Amino acid sequence: MTALVNIVVIIAVMVLVVQRQMRAQRLDTERRFWLLPLILGVLALRDPQLIDHQHTALSAALVGCGLAAVVAMGSVWGWTVRLWRAGDGSVWAKGTKATVAAWVGMLAIRLALYGIGAALHVHQAGSALLLGLAVLLLTRSFVVNWRARALDLPQQAAVPR
Repeated sequence: MTALVNIVVIIAVMVLVVQRQMRAQRLDTERRFWLLPLILGVLALRDPQLIDHQHTALSAALVGCGLAAVVAMGSVWGWTVRLWRAGDGSVWAKGTKATVAAWVGMLAIRLALYGIGAALHVHQAGSALLLGLAVLLLTRSFVVNWRARALDLPQQAAVPR
C-alpha cells in the first residue's frame, strides 16, 4: 500500500474511533473487538518498507519503541473510558476529557519518535503508524472489555446457585 493510502486509512480510522469514543454507547463484550486491529495489523505487516533496510537496527528500535508506547497509551486510554451499568443490565462506555488527553499524549509521543527517526535519517513508513494504530486499538479494547467484565463480578457472585 502506498504511504498516501496508509495515511488516509490512519486518519479515517482515528476520526471514526475518537468520534465513537466521545459518545455514550452500549458496550458489547462479546463483539470481536480484535477484528479491526487484526485487519490493520495485516495491512501494515505486508509492507516491505516497514523496516528501513539501510538502518535496520535503528528502524526496528523505533518501531519497537513505538509499539511499546502504544501499548502503554492504549492501556491508559482504556482506563480513561467511563463505564457504567444501565438499569437493564447493559454496560455503557463513554470517553472523558482524560481520553482526549490520552490521544493528545499518544500523538505527541508518535511525533517525537518520528522526529528522532528523521534526525537519525531513518526512513519511517506509514505502515509503522498503521501497525501502531492496530496495537493501540487492540490494547484499548482489551482493557475496556476486561473492565466491563469486572463490572459483572459482583452481580455474578450474588446469583444464588
